[in-house]
Amino acid sequence: MTDRFAADRRTVELLPHHPAWAAMAVAESARIADAIGSTLICIEHVGSTSMPGIVAKPIIDLMPIVHDLAELDARQPAIEALGYVWRGEFGIPGRRYCIREEGRRRLFHVHCHQADSAEITRTLAFRDYLLAHAHEARDYENLRRAAAAAQLAGFAPLARRNADRKGRRQRIIT
Repeated sequence: MTDRFAADRRTVELLPHHPAWAAMAVAESARIADAIGSTLICIEHVGSTSMPGIVAKPIIDLMPIVHDLAELDARQPAIEALGYVWRGEFGIPGRRYCIREEGRRRLFHVHCHQADSAEITRTLAFRDYLLAHAHEARDYENLRRAAAAAQLAGFAPLARRNADRKGRRQRIIT
């Protein structure tokens, strides 16, 4: 069986939190907001780069929240004009996922959701929980370090650890 995403695999790089990530998120959010237009409600900075004090992959995760996915879909050319690759739902129903790279270096992951999506609540609850509970954030960081180390040995262990992490994330939120 051919792995159609094998070319996307990169070595996981974890870096100490960098204060510039917040400014990068704000600047890129402004570019995206212009491209999305009036269906946009807000853009949240999510993922590990939004959490001071823990290591993160140096890729900014943004979550635009929109009134209507059909209106967002109509803005796909404007988003692609910013240098984004539009990947559609990419495994999560109701999401629109885009990536922006320079060369082979991934810069931004953009996870767009309609305002009524449960994924918004889960993502923000997870981020906010870790921001409010430093000891849990450290545990999460340790999990990320272990997953990155496992990736060096192959992707099967990484996939298992990610599945475990997602299960833990669900337990935290519920």
